[in-house]
Amino acid sequence: MTGAVKRIWPVLAVVVLAGCGIQPSAVTGAGEAPTGVAAGPTLYFVGPDGGLRPDQRRTGGLGTVPEAMSLLLTGPGEASGLRTEIAPVSMTRVGVAYGRGVIRLHVPLTADDVTALGTDQLVCTALGVHVQSGGSQSTKVQVRFTQPAPDSDRRRSCPLME
Repeated sequence: MTGAVKRIWPVLAVVVLAGCGIQPSAVTGAGEAPTGVAAGPTLYFVGPDGGLRPDQRRTGGLGTVPEAMSLLLTGPGEASGLRTEIAPVSMTRVGVAYGRGVIRLHVPLTADDVTALGTDQLVCTALGVHVQSGGSQSTKVQVRFTQPAPDSDRRRSCPLME
């Protein structure tokens, strides 16, 4: 070894042994760890004032868009003071397909079964779960009915999330 290398080794050893200067400390409690589980999905119904109102269903988890749509189609429940603009259906299963920047809902309804506000209920509920699950806020929704409707190809956003 050369003289310069021999002189660097002691300096390097001191630097390594000294560490970065952070002193050890006691363990500090910070409360319960977050679980990342939502209490349930947010469904959108019509309030007494005639506007959309969010209503969280306590299911123990956020769930999926199809699960939230099924809950929406079962209605708000009588005690909630909310109502729906979607006709009652016997089948609450909604098909959901994801495309680039769009969620396609295949609902068990005709266009006559839903008012414009009812369509907003569908769109806002789907987007709410999508965004809460980490999806993009710029995603749009297409509502496909059992019978083709003129508005079926329209990409919609939730008026409450704009």
